Amino acid sequence: MDVADIPAVPEWLPDHLRADGIESLYPPQAEAVERGVTEGESLVASIPTASGKTLIAELAMLSAVQRGGKALYIVPLRALASEKKAEFEAFSEYDISVGVSTGNYESSGEWLSSVDIVVATSEKVDSLVRNGAPWIDDLDCVVSDEVHLVDDPNRGPTLEVTLAKLRQRNPDLQVVALSATVGNAAELAEWLDANLVDSTWRPIELRKGVHYGQALHFDDGSKRELRVKSGEKATAAILRDTIADELDEEGNVTEEGGSALVFVNSRRNAEAAARRLASTTSKFLDGDELAALKTVADEIRGVSDTETSQDLAEAVEQGAAFHHAGLASEHRSLVEDAFRDRLLRVVCATPTLAAGVNTPSRRVIVRDWRRYDGNAGGMAPLSVLEVHQMMGRAGRPGMDPYGEAVLLANSHDELDELFERYVWADPEAVRSKLAAEPAMRTHLLATIASGFADSREGLLEFLGETLYATQTDGQARIERVMDDMLAYLRVNDFIAEEGGRLKATPLGHTVSRLYLDPMSAATVIDGLESAEDPTAMGLYHLVCRTPDMYELYLRSGEREEYTMLAYERETEFLGEFPSEFEERFDDWLSALKTARLLEDWAGEVDEDRITERYGVGPGDVRGKVDTAEWLLGAAESLAGELGLDCTVAVREAKKRVQYGVRDELIDLAGVRGVGRKRARRLFEAGIETRSDLRNAEKGVVLAALRGRRKTAENVLENAGHPEPSMEGVRPDPDAAPAAEVDGGDADEATETGDDQASLGDF
Repeated sequence: MDVADIPAVPEWLPDHLRADGIESLYPPQAEAVERGVTEGESLVASIPTASGKTLIAELAMLSAVQRGGKALYIVPLRALASEKKAEFEAFSEYDISVGVSTGNYESSGEWLSSVDIVVATSEKVDSLVRNGAPWIDDLDCVVSDEVHLVDDPNRGPTLEVTLAKLRQRNPDLQVVALSATVGNAAELAEWLDANLVDSTWRPIELRKGVHYGQALHFDDGSKRELRVKSGEKATAAILRDTIADELDEEGNVTEEGGSALVFVNSRRNAEAAARRLASTTSKFLDGDELAALKTVADEIRGVSDTETSQDLAEAVEQGAAFHHAGLASEHRSLVEDAFRDRLLRVVCATPTLAAGVNTPSRRVIVRDWRRYDGNAGGMAPLSVLEVHQMMGRAGRPGMDPYGEAVLLANSHDELDELFERYVWADPEAVRSKLAAEPAMRTHLLATIASGFADSREGLLEFLGETLYATQTDGQARIERVMDDMLAYLRVNDFIAEEGGRLKATPLGHTVSRLYLDPMSAATVIDGLESAEDPTAMGLYHLVCRTPDMYELYLRSGEREEYTMLAYERETEFLGEFPSEFEERFDDWLSALKTARLLEDWAGEVDEDRITERYGVGPGDVRGKVDTAEWLLGAAESLAGELGLDCTVAVREAKKRVQYGVRDELIDLAGVRGVGRKRARRLFEAGIETRSDLRNAEKGVVLAALRGRRKTAENVLENAGHPEPSMEGVRPDPDAAPAAEVDGGDADEATETGDDQASLGDF
């Protein structure tokens, strides 16, 4: 289908698409148009990665805006929200406005009412519905990206319930669900009352296979020699073959080398693989590439002063990188950008990179097809859907002539098994996880509090609009789980029944608005009600015991260490102190370990020391800090709702976590651009409060901030100093930090390194 023949889209769109090199639609895109995606018809598009799902979404949203409507694009990850917003802002020249919303679950996002396209995570959309965002009722089109993630036991129920609520509030809503190829796409379409495009078409060929011995064995029965040298690992051999240029007999380049993604089963393996493969990639880099990679490596070092940051930078300098959830978001973005720019030849990643982030490559190597599964008590095979998602990253349209995805076999039997299990297999059906208790208690309260249902019958009717109902013949299980969770909500005073109608209590409304799991709220309330003069550690441990905080696990030999710590600080803990012989004691200790990490952070312990002490990455530290800040903010609201006397203590503990400082620096660290390290230097120079900073001698400030003029000017301006300019100011030598480097503007380029702000600034 020629782009000029697309119906009901803005008249400028065909020329815009042609300017991007798109003259005609891919077959799945044309099928979507034929099924009415630009004319308000709902659609499920189950098609492979890189087959044009985003353009299908854009056609739906732009046609809705053309009709005077409003569109919402739901993504599974915050990182994807930023990526999609940047893509959609290409339409700003045609007066299409785009807004993104991912944080602060307590806001109603009223400012979003004025934009044409909103990009948000499913959790944020759920919170907007709970908080009564009025523009939700004005939606004409909702796009759900990666809708197959309804199968995820943690995040799936939120996406499922959110789509059901949006459809209930807007009966004529167009829903466009974008999915990887799954085993039950027709069932998803039935749930959403949508037309279906179910296709395996790709713009470039994807060959799937298995490497065994000295050859690649492909799904079409062909083989290709790929020899592994003596002492070389198969992964390194495949990478070497991938990035080397292909030459003819006369030595002329017939095809330039490509890049590779290597999927492994753990963070540690990703880091180790990147270190090893760097020795392969470094041989293929020229001087310009090495210089560009050094610039990227310097930026990586500037993100955090941790061993993880240093290890990543060292690998990047040689053309390799690792990518996992333990990295800071800035680390991941730098790696993704350098890989897309073909500076990096290989990225070694955990399966998280397969979910949505735009990082295609010439070859995908699935090195590990098993990973540790706590429920199975050992290593368990990955699902076909996960492996196919990884494989789908092979082949960049417009850049690669083909894509290849290979698994690694160590025996002939394993070669046969991998073909049967993954290469020739169809993906599994996705299944609703809504009937699990944590999801049910959370979404039942939200459904009652936001007025979607006010009776048992009404709740069952609402649940009848979910995927779970589509996939389940009998209602017995969901009724049993629902009744148990309603009883839990009543006992904890989150809901009440009046005149035969269910309603949320004031406390229940607060819990729903705060986006808390009701069990988290019950735990926090129980702890706060037992508190007379709570310490920061007591409050950190309290929020770390909630289901909303992912605890650190106890490593071998740590049980005794944390048991001793528990008894040493027993008087600080809020709520019941379990016996060490109870089964839940280990979970209680895991919460203590997580709380001690927060205490170290709020005690100004260096980030590299924290990551080393707890065996985590900088991304983990930031994740724990962000979650603790949110939960302590919720605890402050709950304390206020219940009229408890601990509100000030909770607020102070929250501020300390937010800024990563001791008590005396809270006021100073709250100035934008100061953060934990700069606050300590200013304090030691005699500037102890925001007021002091507002009236400070500029030479003292400049010296405390290591002669960095631009930083000093920004800090003084943010503090409200009457004359923030540093022109002609010299650093006061008596106020210089002990470890001063020679100051001045020459150091400005390295400001993000040693002088990093608190993690709360990110």
